[in-house]
Amino acid sequence: MEAKKSTMEARVPLGMLAVQVIAAGLQLLCRVILREGTFVFALMAYRHVLASLCVLPFALRWERGVLNKLNYSAFFWIFTVALTGITLAMGLFYYGMRDTTATYATNFLNLVPIVTFILSTILRGKTFHLSGFHHQNSSIIDKSNQNWSRGTMFLVASSFSAGIWYILQVRLFRVFPYKYWATFLVCVIASLQTMLIGLCIDRELNAWKLGWNLELVTICYSGALATGVTFCLVSWAISRRGPTYPSIFNPISLILVAIIEALCLGEEISLGRLIGMVAIIVGLYIFIWGKNLDIKLESLELHQSSTAIVPSVSPNNCAERVSKI
Repeated sequence: MEAKKSTMEARVPLGMLAVQVIAAGLQLLCRVILREGTFVFALMAYRHVLASLCVLPFALRWERGVLNKLNYSAFFWIFTVALTGITLAMGLFYYGMRDTTATYATNFLNLVPIVTFILSTILRGKTFHLSGFHHQNSSIIDKSNQNWSRGTMFLVASSFSAGIWYILQVRLFRVFPYKYWATFLVCVIASLQTMLIGLCIDRELNAWKLGWNLELVTICYSGALATGVTFCLVSWAISRRGPTYPSIFNPISLILVAIIEALCLGEEISLGRLIGMVAIIVGLYIFIWGKNLDIKLESLELHQSSTAIVPSVSPNNCAERVSKI
């Protein structure tokens, strides 16, 4: 029984490890196609149309008869989650990655748990619970249009939006606790949001045209794995461990992206960037350690206060009370 419980508990971190491997692959693919001129909002719209189609069979199979429970409150939170977590956070992240590098952009994902904690403290949301090489002249992407200042601003804004997204998912699952239908509806609404915004920015047919190339591969990969599978896993982890738990694993994708981008895309890893990456990862885990310690102390204080309130009852006290009656 204990072994079965441990196996069930291990599924959550294993799921988050899978999310990070998928995310690393996606960021590298997106880095290449964005520098080749792929329109961000077209990529996001197609991606989430495909993602919704991938999630729909699971919703129909495992969560039947749920749509009649979809009320105005649930729809509001679904719309808000789609806006903050996909349209804003993902869109700003892609624009920031386009202006910088995949490794630099991934660094900002490690700010998400800190931002989430600050916002959840302000908004009194639920916090997390823990159980337990450079190739000279070999770059295959154009770096002439990089804009690090603008890209950094996009990435900072993306981190804040992602932090809000994690908190809003907790609110969503309180009123609509069905992860497959929630993921499907979020993807559908996000695809409509991104399509509408994209058409306002660029209505040229070439911006929305798909071909048999790496862009199509990226859309299929991102729709099926990086959105469909990832959103289900992240939503499940949040429902089990709280809104900041998934972002604890972000340093894994940072390490993978940095190594693969240096080996395959020719991006240099300077000493300054390496020190910055290490500092962010160390700072993240110091924050997690401190927060976990706070949770344990709060639980201990709550336990002590509850035991202090309960009066002790002994057989002598019981006999004395009976004699008085």
